Amino acid sequence: MIELREVTKVFHEGLPNELRAVDGVSLTIAPNRITVLRGPSGSGKTTLLSMIGCLARPTSGRILLHGRNLSGLPERFLTAVRRETFGFTFQRFNLIQGLSVLANVMLPAYPLAPDHGELVARARALLAQFGLKDKEAARVEWLSGGEAQRTAICRALINDPEVLIADEPTANLDSRLSREFMGIMDGLKAAGRTLILTSHDPEVFEADCVDRVVTLHDGAVLDP
Repeated sequence: MIELREVTKVFHEGLPNELRAVDGVSLTIAPNRITVLRGPSGSGKTTLLSMIGCLARPTSGRILLHGRNLSGLPERFLTAVRRETFGFTFQRFNLIQGLSVLANVMLPAYPLAPDHGELVARARALLAQFGLKDKEAARVEWLSGGEAQRTAICRALINDPEVLIADEPTANLDSRLSREFMGIMDGLKAAGRTLILTSHDPEVFEADCVDRVVTLHDGAVLDP
């Protein structure tokens, strides 16, 4: 379970251009469920997501994972939690051009120094699971939008994370591929993962597999 207690994020604090991106959010995110953070641009959903995933620290408030306070951890411990607990997919996929699909999928695992043969086998198993077995040697810039999305999901799963975080995952996909993506999310939920997505796409927040939609506006939760 992930719990947020009065979490606030302020940029440029104390300056004339101070921005309160997240404002006193208290929220509980249930495990093994799909939670969607919904809201317009500037609502604070991406900032909130980055703090949940330990990519940024709150200015104030606490974020707890299974009762453990993450907000005050030293950076080296926070990095370890991020690598071991969370997998990430991003709006533009952030695949590294010039590298193969297989190499992109394996990249997040290198800091954990796994056995190389085991890592290759794990990456290939993921690619096969997501219908990309014949694409492992292809450079990522040759992929279609749907193939790039599935490659990004494989990369996010390479360390077997408990929680998958996806920021506007269908922003660059058409409606058919968006529905396909949500089908993949449903399968990951069935496999026992917790999924947290941001989106203003109805194909995402109206999907039958979504358990909860949290609406944000001006950094605050409208329906906690």
